Amino acid sequence: RKWRVGFVCTSDGWERGMARRLTGGERVISRHILCDFDGTIVLEDVTDALLERFALPEWRALEVAWQAGRIGSRACMSGQIALLRVVPSELDRYLDQLEIDPDFPAFVGHAHRLGWKVTVVSDGVDYAIRRILNRHGLGHLPVFANHLEHLDGDCYRLSFPHANPDCLPVSGTCKCHVARQSGSMRILIGDGASDFCAAGAVQMVWAKDALLRHCRERGLPHRPFSRFSDCLELLLSAGGALPRASLSLPARLTGTG
Repeated sequence: RKWRVGFVCTSDGWERGMARRLTGGERVISRHILCDFDGTIVLEDVTDALLERFALPEWRALEVAWQAGRIGSRACMSGQIALLRVVPSELDRYLDQLEIDPDFPAFVGHAHRLGWKVTVVSDGVDYAIRRILNRHGLGHLPVFANHLEHLDGDCYRLSFPHANPDCLPVSGTCKCHVARQSGSMRILIGDGASDFCAAGAVQMVWAKDALLRHCRERGLPHRPFSRFSDCLELLLSAGGALPRASLSLPARLTGTG
């Protein structure tokens, strides 16, 4: 693999390896950060929150069937969204209350200046993702997610423009397929089971919660994070083409303070 030399998960080895490739004369065709949304960018699981608040109670039976492995996430999500009962104006009011990680906009800005493309890849609902991102000035980010269609009144339907017939977990959005189409160097940022397949299709994972446990159990190259302030430090420690002074590096990365 192109990144096998120098790209190791040690205390600082992967950062040195990445820095050499960003600054050492090797031309990198594309650098891509794939970022989960629910529980990662936004501080809660938006789909679960919508179901808890607005869905008919039968949604819980579908959740149990999915957790037991009797249905895939695509069938689960499709059935659950069909049980939503909320008019669009009320849906918007609720979505407008949800907050993102406060450091995510700064992370995106630094990533773009360092030549990284940032894409949101989610097995959640595109309408909710786009509305929340737009409210925070991030509507320009590409989004791969399941498509919400308003039918009439308070009813909805979900479709799956990024599904893959070969997807083993039968996800609505096949993240590993998206990852493999996303350039020569890829970092995944995520927290949950929907990120497991993509974790094996990237060079590095920045992980928390269930995804962190998955990476540890399988020996995948990874770094733990809690908030996007941590991700920003990981990004900056990887190096880049910008002058050091322009990056506003944290003191513990520069050796000062």
